[in-house]
This record gives sequence, C-alpha cells and structure tokens, in this order.
Amino acid sequence: MESETKVLSDGISSSELVARGEYLVTAGNCASCHTTQDGEFMSGGLPFETMFGTIYSTNITPDPLTGIGSWTEIDFLNSLRHGVRPNGDHLYPAFPYNAYTKASDGDISAMFAYLKSIKPVNKSPKKNDLAFPFNLRPLMAFWKLLYFQPGVFEVSEGKSDQWNRGAYLVEALAHCSACHTPRNLLGAERATAHMAGGEFLDLVSRERYRTWSAPNLTATNRGLSLWSEQDLADYLKTARNDILESFGPMNEVIINSTRYLEVQDVKAMVTYLKSLTAVPEREAVAPAPEVMGRGRTIYNLHCGTCHLPTGEGDSEMAPRLDRGSLVVQDENPASMINAILYGPHLPSPPLLPKWREPMQEFQYLLDDEEVASAATFIRHSWGNASGVVTAEQVARQR
Repeated sequence: MESETKVLSDGISSSELVARGEYLVTAGNCASCHTTQDGEFMSGGLPFETMFGTIYSTNITPDPLTGIGSWTEIDFLNSLRHGVRPNGDHLYPAFPYNAYTKASDGDISAMFAYLKSIKPVNKSPKKNDLAFPFNLRPLMAFWKLLYFQPGVFEVSEGKSDQWNRGAYLVEALAHCSACHTPRNLLGAERATAHMAGGEFLDLVSRERYRTWSAPNLTATNRGLSLWSEQDLADYLKTARNDILESFGPMNEVIINSTRYLEVQDVKAMVTYLKSLTAVPEREAVAPAPEVMGRGRTIYNLHCGTCHLPTGEGDSEMAPRLDRGSLVVQDENPASMINAILYGPHLPSPPLLPKWREPMQEFQYLLDDEEVASAATFIRHSWGNASGVVTAEQVARQR
C-alpha cells in the first residue's frame, strides 16, 4: 500500500481538478451503486444481493463521521488501488477494486477532489449481512492472494491511442467485466472467460431480486460481432440502436454514466470492445419439434403482432428478436425471461417515446411451460440458435 503523502495534481487548478474528477466519477458510474432510489447523492446504503449474503454500499460523501470526509488522498488511493480502508480492513470485491486498481494516480486524485466537493451527508449504511465465514474481513487477504493483482493500467505497445484509451475506460473506470465476466464459486472473475457473459442478482421489482444475465461481449457469432461499431456507439450514448432499447440493470449504466461521456471516449470504448478475442459459447442443443410448435403458437398469439412473425420487429411497435439481439443470443436466458415475465424495465428518466405501447408483463398470463416454449421458439428462429429454455429456469425467475 502507498503510505507516503503524494501530490498527484500538480499543474491543474482546483476547479479544473474537480471538473475532471466529476467526469471520471461519472465514467466509473459511482452514483448507481452509492445512491439509493430514495437516498441522497452518494450517501450509500444500496443493497447488493450476492451468493454470500447482502453487502451495502458505503457513504462516499465528505461527511467526516459516516463518509470519507476524514480520509486523505492516499487513503482514497489505497481503497481503489489495493482494496483497503484507512484502518487496514479489506474491502469486499462487490466494490470493484480489481478494476479500479488500474486507474492512474492522477485520475484517482481528481476523483477524490470531486467527491470531497459534493454535499456531505451524515448517514451510516446498514451493516452487511453475510454468512459465516464470509463475514470475516481478514479472510479477504487470502482471496486477494489468489485473485487480485493490484497495479496501474499499462499501455499496450503496438495498439493505437484510441484502443488504449478504450481499454483503460472499459477495464478500469467502467469496470464492464464486473457484470460481463462469469465468476467462480468464490466470486472471482474467471480470467479465461473474460467478457464472455456473466450473471448477477438485481431487482425485477421494488423489493424482488432475481438473476440477470449480461451477454457475451467478445467477437463470437452470438456476441458483439452481431453489432456494428455504430450500433454499439449509439447504444452506449443513447440507450438505443436500430436493434433494441436498453432495459433492466443496463439502464443505470447508460443513464448515469456512458451517455455523458465525450464522443471520442465512447468511440474508444467501442474500438476496444470490438477487438476482444472471441470466447465461444457452448453449442446449443436443438429443441424438440413439439416445443417449437407450441412456442410458435404462443408467440403468434402474444408477441407476433408487435415483433412480427419474422422476428424483425417494427420501428414503431417493438425491437428486433432476430440475430441482432444479444439478449436473445445469450447462452443464459435469465434476462430474456425477466423481460417476458415482468416487462422490460425501461430507462428512467424515460427516453423520448419510440414504441406505441410498452411491452406488457406476462407473469400472470403465461405459465412456466408456456414462457419456456415461447422463449425457446424465439431463441431458435430467424437465424437464432441459442439454446432451449426450460420450465425450471422460468420458475427460478418468478
């Protein structure tokens, strides 16, 4: 850990440093995790449901008693770079310090300057509710030995400045891998499947948590190769492209973060993401003809009017469900099932109206077998080939 006092912001005025820090904190999407729906800005208390129990985000306002008001710049750097509190306690990796460790000293200094400038809020979050032995913070030292490598982002020689900027934003500040990389039984990202799609628990209604799946962002024929660079840039900047509209947990990433990024930074992220080496999905098993027949009937009755019998969607009615949809193509159908059961949770504040009517929820209209058949039909029609959905999978999402 760094222990000596550093001056990380030479040559820039305090106002410029704060403005730069605000931009970087926005790029890091800190507000989405450190601000509850009804809480004050950055005052923490957002619950993260994990396989180990519940972790609550901390207060990162400059309140000296309950926030980071008494922290030094080095304290803040050590939390991001090494995952430790000022008192030496290990932080849980629900706080993505495995990504933030790559942030430069100068950027960390600017982020700290901005957070010290916001309104202090005296609020202590709830205590974490973790099962034994995961409630013992000292054990995180062993986890770090196995899975954590601290260190600043290193430029890749031979790659363009744009590619390196994109890699820095994606891998450090935006911490995209936190959701888009699968994890092992101890909650560590699987390095061999980097950006190949992950899963996590998040809300499907105000107090109900269910599994969500994040799609494969590597260059497979079911992953990000389905989108053009413009498709991806439009999505990150506007929450929409010609294929779909953002829904679910990705809303907060775009609405609170990527839409505010400069155009050149979005382009840099796109350049890097489109360069990721393919991590192939498992080959999908073809569904039985009777499942496809049942699914076609349910689809035509409930879905075909808006999404069309061809799955191509309609510019005024509904998005595409054919090969351009990463959610449909995802090996894990959890997010697709959530959209069917609960309706797609659209961005808030809402975007300008695009569809004539929002998609209804089908949790009370279709049983598990019917949802599974319809989803399977969609996932194996119009060029899609992404796997059978079972009634058991649907039941887990209810």
